[in-house]
Amino acid sequence: MGYRNKDYLKRGREVHPQISFGIFLIVLGLALLVATNDMLHLGSVSEYFTWQTVMIFIGVLLLLNLNFIPGLLLIAAGVWFMLDDYFDEIPSLIKTVYWPAVMVLLGLSFIISSLFKGKKDKYQSN
Repeated sequence: MGYRNKDYLKRGREVHPQISFGIFLIVLGLALLVATNDMLHLGSVSEYFTWQTVMIFIGVLLLLNLNFIPGLLLIAAGVWFMLDDYFDEIPSLIKTVYWPAVMVLLGLSFIISSLFKGKKDKYQSN
């Protein structure tokens, strides 16, 4: 009866990019408000609100919007650059394992995104 209607199946599954960007701006504004007024007594803003954390945050937003490849790349790059700040010298195990692990995750994200696209195409054809 209305269950095969494409609009019914789409409802609640797709997130409009403007909504995600709006949520991003709200969270960013709230984070800046808390950080600049030191409401959590965490110290200087520059200690925890860096360009690396912004890269990671944008990567997480992309993952939530099912943009796996760019999201994983931004998160991986942000974490890699953040490691330089926390370690004087990056341990050799991390150096040898990090980027191959990122490549494996990217491969998995290709597979996962194709599964989501396959399901999406299946629902649209009904």
